[in-house]
Amino acid sequence: MLVAAAAVAAGILMFALFRQSATARAGQAEAEIGRGCDAIAAAYRFYSAGWRGPSSGADTAALRRDLTTVAQTALRERPGVEGGVWQNGAGSLAYAFPTYQGAGPKTDVPQAELERIRAVNRSALADERAVATRYDASTQILLVAACPLPGPIPNLTAWTMTRVLTFAGDSYRLLMAGLGILLATVLAAAALLARLTTRWPRHIGRIEAILQAHDIAALPMLPMTGERELDRIVVALNEAGRRLAEARQRANRQARQIASGERLAAIGRVAAGLAHEIRNPIAAMRLRAENAITRGSEHKDQAFAAILGQVDRLDAVLSRLLTVTERDQPRPETVALTPFVEACAAAHAELAEAKHVRIRCEADGGAASFDPGQMRSALDNLILNALQAAPRGTDIVIGACNHPEALIFSVRDNGAGPPAGIREHLFEPFVTGRADGSGLGLSIVREVAEAHGGIARLGVCQTGTIFEIVIPWRLS
Repeated sequence: MLVAAAAVAAGILMFALFRQSATARAGQAEAEIGRGCDAIAAAYRFYSAGWRGPSSGADTAALRRDLTTVAQTALRERPGVEGGVWQNGAGSLAYAFPTYQGAGPKTDVPQAELERIRAVNRSALADERAVATRYDASTQILLVAACPLPGPIPNLTAWTMTRVLTFAGDSYRLLMAGLGILLATVLAAAALLARLTTRWPRHIGRIEAILQAHDIAALPMLPMTGERELDRIVVALNEAGRRLAEARQRANRQARQIASGERLAAIGRVAAGLAHEIRNPIAAMRLRAENAITRGSEHKDQAFAAILGQVDRLDAVLSRLLTVTERDQPRPETVALTPFVEACAAAHAELAEAKHVRIRCEADGGAASFDPGQMRSALDNLILNALQAAPRGTDIVIGACNHPEALIFSVRDNGAGPPAGIREHLFEPFVTGRADGSGLGLSIVREVAEAHGGIARLGVCQTGTIFEIVIPWRLS
């Protein structure tokens, strides 16, 4: 539309310039016929200076021939101008068109313009001055001028006439050429725009389909379209995809290296913790056995009992380790939250009383879906840790809170919390901040939370320590 509007505006401007050119040429032609009329008058004065004929100027063939010569002489250097000598009452006495482009000389006054020629001559004779008249037609402008010829022959006037072709000639051909060039330009622009509007969407659609068919993490190699500007974008996308693939490969290598290092570190920590947990009972059993050998048979029963106690301790360590490594699938049930939390607290009431610690429950009403056995095991570990850390005379708060998208179990105490150096690996096996701890309790908590599709975390509170189990909230 913009190209069409510009073309129309340019065409209107060209046509306006053409019209101005025609008007200017008409003005020039009017001046030219005026000079032609003056030239006839000057030639007639020269001719009549030595006049010997009758004062009335008889209409003879010789006079007509002489006046025709006068007109021919005056107009021979004026292309496109015709004219002659007119006498009021007698009509045309002489006619000349020396620059006529036809096959032969033109000797007759144009009959189609005769009335106009008579009128302009009558007007010039009546006003005794030069007169010019303009007649506009659809394809040309007719200009007629007349001027009185004073002298021995009365009622004489000279007249000249020319035509300005508005839709012909050089100006018209230039206009047509300009409009033709403009039309060709518009058609070429329209063809180019049509090509762009049909081909570009097709190329872009193909690129979009290719990109949608591949993972954004692995940009495909896009084919060239043949469109120079669009291919620059394609090259940039291909280069970006190549750099992205290289960066992803480097990131994968680094991730594998980091994961391998973390696995080795975790294996090292587990091995060290396991060795520590096994070494102590073995050392105790060895000491009891040596004492029994050196002190005699009266101490064997005590030694055997102590050795069996250490064997039970080893069995407990291995059982808890198997609990960590062998994840059982949870069996969800609809459980009322308040009775469940109160039951967990009641199981530790005697130990809490012995340590002079109070256990309080803060549970939302309603029910949720989870495995009560696994969750009870996880909360037992958190409560036992809290009983170990809580100062005398403080409270331990067991909570169950329903959030819009999660169910959160929490155990909060007023203890100092785990040491800062182990918090990053707090939920890994055999990581503990107590000398008498096994380091398996929090790893069991993490396994239970992950089995339910959630997480276990060390929360943030203003005073004390809070551990949280966050699982999806499935049933209200």
